[in-house]
Amino acid sequence: MKGPERIAADRIAADWIAIDWGTTNLRLWAMHGARMQARRESRQGGLCRDDFASVLAQATQGWGELPVVACGMVGSREGWVEAPYAAVPTQAVPRLVRVPGQRVWIACGIRQQEPPDVMRGEETQIAGLLAARPDFDGVACMPGTHTKWARISAGELCHFQSFMTGELFALLSQKSVLRHTLGTASGNAAFDEAVAEALSQPHRAYGRLFQLRAAALVGDQDPDNAASRLSGLLIGCELAGAKAYWLGQEIAIVGAEALSALYARALAAQGVTVHQADGEASTLAGLHRAWQSIRETP
Repeated sequence: MKGPERIAADRIAADWIAIDWGTTNLRLWAMHGARMQARRESRQGGLCRDDFASVLAQATQGWGELPVVACGMVGSREGWVEAPYAAVPTQAVPRLVRVPGQRVWIACGIRQQEPPDVMRGEETQIAGLLAARPDFDGVACMPGTHTKWARISAGELCHFQSFMTGELFALLSQKSVLRHTLGTASGNAAFDEAVAEALSQPHRAYGRLFQLRAAALVGDQDPDNAASRLSGLLIGCELAGAKAYWLGQEIAIVGAEALSALYARALAAQGVTVHQADGEASTLAGLHRAWQSIRETP
């Protein structure tokens, strides 16, 4: 397991285990009610179906045989057990499917028929957001590999849209010719200018991508500014496409601090009211809501 536990195994007083199990990472928390007792993480994401049980047993060693509530791609068609999608509109408390023969419950994802879209894992963050803010009426933005924008009203997830911004940034910065040009992206003036350009004229942003490479060849472009411009161009294009979600709405950004800060900066420049929520804390709160629903079931 990667990284130290926050509390030694022999001092844990947990009554259930929360898991976020994606295609790349496995994150686990030993929980006592809503309180985290210990945390573990590994790179054991996508697995063959027959391997999930043994990997889970190894990952939770020392924590005891506790019930488990999991979210993420572990419930996909290629996961441990397929947890069928719930259709929007739907109440923002994750539905659960039990793994046969195991004390493991997996949260169902959410599907949208028209326009077609799906999410797995983010529905748990939405449940956590509403656990903290039950009267929230607005839009949740969940930045990541595939950023989600979700309209929430009266405790329901009404509709949503996904954008591949994070994946596109990773592909362009790591696999394309731009990888020779880029440094570290940050929320600076170069980022702000790129967001404004792409948001006002998204059709021209596509043609500005190669300029990031050219500017390094014919001039003295700073690599960090180049990375910030790439991030700004992509996020600006996303904001242009998601304008119906954020214009005139209260926005809750739920995710990792650094990426969420970029979205908050870009939206604040448009005069949008933004509230930031920690992604991990929201996931745990959502899984706790799901755990409570199991305990309340006769």
